Amino acid sequence: MPDIDFSNEQLSRYSRHILLPEIDLEGQRRISQAKVAIIGAGGLGSPAAMYLAASGVGKLTIVDHDTVDLGNLQRQIAYKTSDIGHNKSQSTAAALTQLNPEIRIEAITNYATPEILKELAKTHDILVDACDNFETRFAINSACHNQQTPLVSGAAIRFQGQVSVYPFDAATPCYRCLYEADSTETQETCADRGIFAPLTGIVGSIQAAEALKLLTRAGTPLTSRLLTIDALTMSIRTLQVKKDPKCPVCGDR
Repeated sequence: MPDIDFSNEQLSRYSRHILLPEIDLEGQRRISQAKVAIIGAGGLGSPAAMYLAASGVGKLTIVDHDTVDLGNLQRQIAYKTSDIGHNKSQSTAAALTQLNPEIRIEAITNYATPEILKELAKTHDILVDACDNFETRFAINSACHNQQTPLVSGAAIRFQGQVSVYPFDAATPCYRCLYEADSTETQETCADRGIFAPLTGIVGSIQAAEALKLLTRAGTPLTSRLLTIDALTMSIRTLQVKKDPKCPVCGDR
């Protein structure tokens, strides 16, 4: 890893990370050289992007084709009322630039197609799945599996949330292992079912934490584990996830 000479201002900005022996200067250098793509700039992507930008991730790519509406402001903390009607990825990029002008930010205003996801998985160190539908989640998982790019996945609906990490080595499961090969899961949305605003912040923050742990090699990531959150009772459980040999993405077939 090439050395990065931090300025006095940067040392001050990132001092609380540098003070942690598990991160230190080497870990902060890894963060500063990293490229992370966030798919979805909504309830989960907003806090994840804010913490990754604040932590000094060298390049953040934000992907979202949607525009901000009034109903988003209850939980999507990257936006202001004046952002209503504007593209989410561009509005998020503007907020992140205000937070940390030192990092590079790219806003992709197109839908996350398989072609875009393939390119992101090839050119980034980590992808963060903060989207809101199974079709895109499965496409992100496939792109990351094909490129062997680590994936940090999160979801939240009503009062329930979950987070897991998929490094895509031979021994660990992928996101698709959680579902039967012919699964036809009913898609639930926040617009239909509702969402507890702080839950999205909790899940998005955990996603940012897991991404930073992967980059700095600190601690133990949520690999082969699914962290679940019930915000009504504030119950947090960690479930073991096994690799599915019949998985259509990473299985033996």
